[in-house]
Amino acid sequence: TQSMAQAARISRGAKLVADEILVSTVRDAQSSPALRLLGQALGALKSCPNVLQAKLSNEADPGGWKEEAAVVQTTQLAAPTETANAGFSPLPPVSSVFPATHETAPPASIPVQAPLPPSATLSTSANTTHAAQATSTPARLRPAVVPALHAAARERHVPASRVSRVFQFGSLGLSLGLGAIGELSRRVIGGGGEGPAVLSDANMQRLVTTLCRVRGAALKLGQMISMQEELLPPPVFALFERVRQSADYMPADQQRAAMAAELGPDWRDRFAEFDDLPFAAASIGQVHRGVLPDGRTVAVKVQYPGVADSIESDIANLQTLLSVAGFLPRGLYVDQLMAVARDELKLECDYLHEAASMMRFRSLLSDDSSFVVPEVIPELTSRRVLTATFENGVSMDKTFNLSQTTRDKIAERMLRLCLRETFDFQFMQTDPNWANFLYDVPSDKLVLVDFGASRAYDKDFIHDYGQIIRRAAAGDREGCIHFSRRAGFLSDQDSAVMVDAHVQAVFLLARPFASEKAFDFGKQDVTGEVRRLIPTMLAHRRTAPPKETYSLHRKLSGAFLLCTKLRARIACRDMFHSIYDKAFPPAAPAQ
Repeated sequence: TQSMAQAARISRGAKLVADEILVSTVRDAQSSPALRLLGQALGALKSCPNVLQAKLSNEADPGGWKEEAAVVQTTQLAAPTETANAGFSPLPPVSSVFPATHETAPPASIPVQAPLPPSATLSTSANTTHAAQATSTPARLRPAVVPALHAAARERHVPASRVSRVFQFGSLGLSLGLGAIGELSRRVIGGGGEGPAVLSDANMQRLVTTLCRVRGAALKLGQMISMQEELLPPPVFALFERVRQSADYMPADQQRAAMAAELGPDWRDRFAEFDDLPFAAASIGQVHRGVLPDGRTVAVKVQYPGVADSIESDIANLQTLLSVAGFLPRGLYVDQLMAVARDELKLECDYLHEAASMMRFRSLLSDDSSFVVPEVIPELTSRRVLTATFENGVSMDKTFNLSQTTRDKIAERMLRLCLRETFDFQFMQTDPNWANFLYDVPSDKLVLVDFGASRAYDKDFIHDYGQIIRRAAAGDREGCIHFSRRAGFLSDQDSAVMVDAHVQAVFLLARPFASEKAFDFGKQDVTGEVRRLIPTMLAHRRTAPPKETYSLHRKLSGAFLLCTKLRARIACRDMFHSIYDKAFPPAAPAQ
């Protein structure tokens, strides 16, 4: 009886989704003939099974860095991810940075944004390559090391119209409902099975497949949710982790049309070489290798058609599905989470915003030789295409088995960068996806390749945030509560239970900054301890957390997780105080 009642609820939920889809479809297609609408919907069901199989042959690395390089595995990099907000110091006029390259001139101001290509191991792909007129190519000290496309990626046509994308979500909602009913029936008849029926393996695969097919805001949101490991039940986290690691790529004809729309019909003549098969596919765009006439290897990120125009409907449809199916825990303030995601995604879809962020970070890190930031190619960059110099390196997950000394060095640099972004720059690239940060073994440098999630923070908020960490590290409970209220993490209406849980969580997160010795990230479980406090905070929180924390905590928790995976030993306390005190010098004592 309980199983059939649950099946009935899921069925009603599926009907709600279908009704929502129908209303959206009618609203979006009021001016379209019925047959054209039907044709668009049916066209969305078509996929392109024609997957190009690129044969890869490893070449000998010409350098003398074999000891560390031997440990780095030759595997493809996961696709980059994104996020964003605005608000930073003035930039030069767009006309002086991004000359008009097609009929439509760039806007009058540049925002800040997105994910560039990762790079990994010496491999050559049998991509279709276009050669322009023979040009003398300057000798390179090292060849470009182009990674292979993710093995799970498939060539699929991107549903570009809002109607076709809505149809995909409608089909998914009905499939999840029917799948849950089938799973419940199987359990009633055959016994066995644990957990919610809607989280069955078959339903998980349906959701992953649809998100990878539609891409855009839906896939991006799934990737963002996957970074909130401590907030999600293990089965749901496993689902979104699969979403984070997956993305399909658009066929060559769709990619060429997108390039022509942005750079003009003669766009290919502006490259000496251009690979039709991308080496990375992300939620909003895919990345291709190109060679300029002057011999420089570049990474060209091309946005999927329709994703920028469908952000609102994609997020609304995904929120409906996740809420009806019960994927997200109560008390998560889903409406605010979705509103923040909507604002971030709108900026991430503007590649001029990303290009400006890349240039800003290139300037901010000019005093630190341990980091490399690609150079933007303005004449080949627009709102939907971003071109920058290609940089070699392997993603962070390929460094976990390097020597202890190298792992400590990588982790120290990454955590230092995170603290400088927070307190020194007050401007952060907030996407912690490991594919966005590369390690180049020969040069011993870290390469930053994704700037779509870049945003600025209010100086007063950052000051109070740092004081929360400082007071917690010093064991000052009252000081921690005081600055938590000033920053908006606590309110006067919060119960003592909520305040206690918050203080415990902050003390746990500040533990690395309290140790006078090098903190051993390999021998701690801060994430697990914080996870046990999450249900209490979700149940007793009276107001939503500050909007800044969604992106800020995403990056900080990602930095901690990376240090843990690297099993690093870092002197975090001195690092924090030197960076924070430089940004906010302590007040001199009164005379």
